[in-house]
Amino acid sequence: MKIKVIVFFMLLAVNITLHAAPKILVKHNRNVQNLAQIQITNQTIENLVCYVAIDGHKIYFRLPARLPSKWYSATDVRFTHMNFSTWCDYLSLHPKYQKKLN
Repeated sequence: MKIKVIVFFMLLAVNITLHAAPKILVKHNRNVQNLAQIQITNQTIENLVCYVAIDGHKIYFRLPARLPSKWYSATDVRFTHMNFSTWCDYLSLHPKYQKKLN
């Protein structure tokens, strides 16, 4: 029984670290034209790669440490904050989004 408990806690610890995500703050707003907007703020000391998606269209960008992104706006007033999707992860884990060195 003790072995099962130890194995369970070891698997739980590994599972938690695999699903660790960077800390971000997501802000929603409406602009002057009444279009939904979104902004992501990086609250870590690491550079992130992120995307903002609306209606299946994804915009990827790099987000420096401790800085907010620009405001991304929807294209139709019928979109709300619920139509946006966001994702961020550490840039070091995704080499294809890192700057190329010549």
